[in-house]
Amino acid sequence: MFRPEHDWKNVMQAIKRSNEVDVIRMMALLGICVVNIHFMALPVEEVFAKPASAADKMAAFLVECLFQLKFFLLFSFIFGWGMAIQQRSSQAQKRLTDPAPELPNQPPSFARRYFRRMAGLALLGAAHAILVFSGDILLLYALLGCLLWLIKDFTVPRLLQVAGWMVPLSMLCLTLLAVLFADMANPKLPLPGVIGSEASGLGGSFIAATQLRIADWPATLGILLLLQGPLAFAAFAAGLAAAKTDFFAHGSSGYRWLGKRCPLLLAIALPLNAWYAAVMGGLIAPSNEWLSLGGLVLAAVAAPALSLVYLWLFIWVARVITVPQLLVWAGKNTLSCYVLQGVIAGWVFGGYGLGLFGHFGQWMLLWLALGIALVSMLLVGLYAGKFSRGPLEQLLRRMSGYF
Repeated sequence: MFRPEHDWKNVMQAIKRSNEVDVIRMMALLGICVVNIHFMALPVEEVFAKPASAADKMAAFLVECLFQLKFFLLFSFIFGWGMAIQQRSSQAQKRLTDPAPELPNQPPSFARRYFRRMAGLALLGAAHAILVFSGDILLLYALLGCLLWLIKDFTVPRLLQVAGWMVPLSMLCLTLLAVLFADMANPKLPLPGVIGSEASGLGGSFIAATQLRIADWPATLGILLLLQGPLAFAAFAAGLAAAKTDFFAHGSSGYRWLGKRCPLLLAIALPLNAWYAAVMGGLIAPSNEWLSLGGLVLAAVAAPALSLVYLWLFIWVARVITVPQLLVWAGKNTLSCYVLQGVIAGWVFGGYGLGLFGHFGQWMLLWLALGIALVSMLLVGLYAGKFSRGPLEQLLRRMSGYF
């Protein structure tokens, strides 16, 4: 007798989920928190100002050189990989239900489920931007995810070609940003979450902070589209290609190829990212406009080069050490972790919580970010260990048509 619920469980078990993916997501959570925390903890003038102490200068340089624009690309890569896995799951489920068309409550098509998921992600992103952090990337992912649908059936070479073309597009977008914000007395681009002139409102009441986020959000989203959009879509396409070549399988040719090219990637990434950090940190004289512009624009090459090295490294780490199961559960539920990071940071820095807005420099914020990221992962890991999924993953799953 055909029993779809039992056969479906067997199929899902057959589609083995790689722990490497969860470790990559876990590390991406840490890196993203390190970058975002400054925009939730400091007034705009301090975010853009050159730090006074040596420790703060070093921390700012490390964040801009090794973290900024790198870790969200890892998330983007896994997003593209995940689309292919969802499609495989849907196809397997369809094969199981096709022999019994009379069965009620059959799952919706993959297209319907996918776009419902993107709509749900967009709604969660809007809520996150208004209530938690105006530098939200969830809405951007939802928009780019809809575009990803257009290339989901491309061959691997074509997907990699799309990813490659996104690099010069990103360079063009970064040039446009530099022109739009051409006040070279301050070489930093206004990054997400700090558009409003009244950024000190983030340290006020929840209502005041929410009003500021609403005012900031449209401009912030526009900057995100230019700053991160092309590179994120490149990573989406590369992740989709990776899934089609079983990149995460042990002994895969793609992983070996990447490992052999890590020295070259480091030779490109380290000096270019140091150049970018020098521009962002004001170490290069603002009067030297061409040198400043070059450091910004070449981030389109520097960031993905270092992200690829991180990708290879985190896979290697996941294969040689045993990650605590609690953190693996967190890595499976990064949507909840990502949002919870902002919620905790809002409570720590906002006037409606501990009220520590503007109290710490870059050095202390680096350690606070790691602590907040770890706490969020532990809390979500505990929840997921008990209820199988994180709370927002459960909500998004229902929005997508899974029950």
